[in-house]
Amino acid sequence: MLPVAALAQTAGSEVPPFGAGMLLQTTFALALVVALLFLGAWLLRRLNGGRGFGGSGPLRLVGGLMIGPRERIVLVEVDETWIVVGIAPGQMRTLHTLPKGELHAGGDGERHFAQWLKRISERKNEDG
Repeated sequence: MLPVAALAQTAGSEVPPFGAGMLLQTTFALALVVALLFLGAWLLRRLNGGRGFGGSGPLRLVGGLMIGPRERIVLVEVDETWIVVGIAPGQMRTLHTLPKGELHAGGDGERHFAQWLKRISERKNEDG
């Protein structure tokens, strides 16, 4: 009969084999988890109508313009009003409010928005 210390040493020294079957099983489990994540995201998007998490309501982003690496100006539509908003790190400011209008669909919306913003700022500089 073997002493207890010898039994514990022989029982704990066995390492389970790690072969191609175990690698295949682990890879399959990981692929299944990733597929479930993508399926959940797809279902969430379908249930929300493709709007993301907070896209319901009368608020709509019409256009935007990058001013600097962290600053931008956006045009937001709320009901029948357009609001020009300046966005910088840590702050948002209303720059101008005007009645809802039309952006020309004949080209790039950002370019038209930039031209419109330039005209407004030139007009404001001439007045003041």
